[in-house]
Amino acid sequence: MNIETATITITEEEPPGSTAAECEVEEPPSIAAPVSRRSLYGQVPQELWDDWRWQFRNRITSIEELSKHIKLSLKQQAQLKLVTDKYPISVTPHYLSLINLDDPNDPIRKQAIPSFMELAMGCMGFEDPLEERKHSVVPGLVHRYPDRALMVLTNLCPMLCRHCTRKREWQSGVWVRTQPEIDAMLDYIRGHKEVRDIIISGGDVLTLSTERLEGVLASLRRIEHIEIIRIGSRYPVVLPQRIDEKLCNMLSKYGPIWLNTHFNHYNEITPESAVACDRLVRAGVPVNNQSVLLRGVNDTVETQLKLCQGLLRIKVRPYYLFQCDEVQGTEHLRTPVQTGMDIIKGMRGFTSGLAVPTFVIDLPGGGGKVPVQPNYIVSQNDDEMIFQNYEGRLFNYRNPGEERQTEKQPRPARRINNNRQDRNGQMVMAMF
Repeated sequence: MNIETATITITEEEPPGSTAAECEVEEPPSIAAPVSRRSLYGQVPQELWDDWRWQFRNRITSIEELSKHIKLSLKQQAQLKLVTDKYPISVTPHYLSLINLDDPNDPIRKQAIPSFMELAMGCMGFEDPLEERKHSVVPGLVHRYPDRALMVLTNLCPMLCRHCTRKREWQSGVWVRTQPEIDAMLDYIRGHKEVRDIIISGGDVLTLSTERLEGVLASLRRIEHIEIIRIGSRYPVVLPQRIDEKLCNMLSKYGPIWLNTHFNHYNEITPESAVACDRLVRAGVPVNNQSVLLRGVNDTVETQLKLCQGLLRIKVRPYYLFQCDEVQGTEHLRTPVQTGMDIIKGMRGFTSGLAVPTFVIDLPGGGGKVPVQPNYIVSQNDDEMIFQNYEGRLFNYRNPGEERQTEKQPRPARRINNNRQDRNGQMVMAMF
């Protein structure tokens, strides 16, 4: 395909591409279908189930459809219809099949199925807490940080996550940036040589056809000062069948490309997701994970440990754990900031550092991301610091200092008596 002259098209009703009949099953399922899938979609042939276009066309997009799969009382149906009048629903068959239908507090359900609390607590928060509109230099292009910019190409997603930061966009109908709008973004980027890193997001940008996405990537790669391209997508989690060989072969031509995805719970790590991430990595696309801390979903040390260790097993690096943004319609899912700090404290030292994400808050008003970590410094002065390690033991650390080291002899490090009983009642001692 000639990238220079390619015509970029998209069908908004459903993802473009070949028909289901033309789609070949590349790999057999590695394990038996989950119980929910057998009960909900047992009649669907494996060939169709593995076709991402079929998955997209058969999303649950109304409470009437949802009630055929999940038991809802008439009162619940009436309440959820009110919610979806403001905040629509969209759930892929793949993601729906991960829900434990017998558990109303299932962590997958909380992310996908509307809650009346979205309206009941809807007055709390902001429509656009990060002020992306204010920082949009042209429609669809946010330039907040000095050396990087965000391209938002569509608001269309295979699943509408109930905690979405851009929940405000759901009320605008489906839109995809036109080619003139994309050209305006590219013109701005060409004229700002300080921009070296581009994040492409949405919605979910992988909803665009592979050909249209390639046109954008090819245009960015012709801009000399663009070093890194990042793609934000939840497709590996909610519709992993989209990550096919055609897409990965295309992405491999425009590296370095990094893909940031969004696993929030270990039950989302499926054989299909593992295959999708493996394909990306083999195509030279490293995969990072950006979780959102959610009440009743992943707000315990145990859940985060199991999630992050599971991600490493499928070649995904835990990157960020976000405090849930102050978005209208999400307050019921938000946790105290201290919860996130306690989770990081409970992970650090008890598992590999690779498995410990950085806990961050994206400040309202466009203040940007700030890391929030447990405080391991107990006290400090010019000459020394006292640290508390992950076990709660105290350690002295001599601070080298600057000019004063040439003026006087540094004091020797002091030892701290860490003798105490461990969990088994045995005495333990710090080693120096």
